[in-house]
Amino acid sequence: MTWTTLLVFIPACFALNMIPGSNNMLSVHNAVHYGFSSSFVGGIGRLFAFVIMIFLASAGLATIITTSKFLFLIIKVLGALYLIYLAIQLWRIEPEEQVIHGEKSLVKKPSKLSLMRHEFIVAGGNPKAILIFTAFLPQFVSSTAPVGEQFLILGVVFIILEIVAISIYAFLGLNLQKLLSTRTAKKMFNRICSGMLGIAGFALLLSKKNA
Repeated sequence: MTWTTLLVFIPACFALNMIPGSNNMLSVHNAVHYGFSSSFVGGIGRLFAFVIMIFLASAGLATIITTSKFLFLIIKVLGALYLIYLAIQLWRIEPEEQVIHGEKSLVKKPSKLSLMRHEFIVAGGNPKAILIFTAFLPQFVSSTAPVGEQFLILGVVFIILEIVAISIYAFLGLNLQKLLSTRTAKKMFNRICSGMLGIAGFALLLSKKNA
């Protein structure tokens, strides 16, 4: 794995981390109702789910590589196209659809363990999260180098960036709704993330054509 690969991976990965999906919206909700620390600690629950997914994706990819490098190339091309698809979907989504579905403040503050469990369940049951690790991470893995080592590096970077995303959403929890209250602000936020994903997808696709 080269530094060039990481330079493409980090912004694309961070765009995925920052997309206002179900887990990030849950972080906002928890920050609003229970404070920064509860939201941040609760967010750690999703990390456990992601570590499991990364491990499973790594094991499955290693099997595919030993079976057929051509099949591995097909998976990587499809993954690059999937990134472009995500970018298009994020660009076209109507900001009004992004609403925070949260419960009313509870009289009794839930334990941090229960918040972690909730985040774990939400992340583990999200098909988009599963696709990220089976279609996104393999784009940056080379069949000519040890797969496990590469997945370890990419996985660690992903988890670090996810922790940053958790911190940002928890910190902005009290104000994020105000900052993204207008349709223009939401659309701009979406299109920034969309652009980062699209550039990464096309860069990966073109690099495979030139290989």
